[in-house]
Amino acid sequence: MLGSLARKLRIFGYDTLYFREGSDAELERVAIAEDRVIVTADRGLAEHADRRGVRVLAVEGQSDRARLESLLAQARSSSLVLRAGSPRCAICNSSLERVGRVVAEESLPPAVTTRHRLYYRCTACRKLYWRGGHWRRLRKLSAIVKQR
Repeated sequence: MLGSLARKLRIFGYDTLYFREGSDAELERVAIAEDRVIVTADRGLAEHADRRGVRVLAVEGQSDRARLESLLAQARSSSLVLRAGSPRCAICNSSLERVGRVVAEESLPPAVTTRHRLYYRCTACRKLYWRGGHWRRLRKLSAIVKQR
């Protein structure tokens, strides 16, 4: 339901698990065991988790921007401090390492490697990242996080 938001949170440096399968009870168990906050648009899940004492943020909105603003407002109103670290892999949530152009040239088309200098690679799934056209859109979205 919030996969796109989860990917953005990872890119912004938030350790984010995306729970695709399983019951609400299992999600609550994972949140308690790993000291995580459930972020959901499902009101029923949010109310149930809250009654059980699980930290939960019920986000609203249809766009990533609206959901991110809602998440930050919810966190602020509940005095929950969200701590970002270094950017993480949008796919698997692992850390990123800086790699040189030579490494990137092994996997990316020349049209990419001739236009960009900085590359990052996921330490787990090996996905490569660079500051492409999407970078400006992400920076605008990340400005919301930095303002809060």
